[in-house]
Amino acid sequence: MSIARALTADPELLIADEPTGNLDTAAADTTIGALLQVRADRNVTLLVATHDPAIAARCDRTLTVTDGKLL
Repeated sequence: MSIARALTADPELLIADEPTGNLDTAAADTTIGALLQVRADRNVTLLVATHDPAIAARCDRTLTVTDGKLL
């Protein structure tokens, strides 16, 4: 529901902070798939913060923060 609400404003940047954190594997896969599809369909920038390496692997670019340093 919050994804749909965020899209009503037609944003140029969509920020998702742990969008799959409380979901089972199947629901997480569906959710990240939907976010990536929105990114492609609407040509928006998608910023995803996650601890899940499988989710990060599906993104075009990853940045890692370790011990407070951006790697």
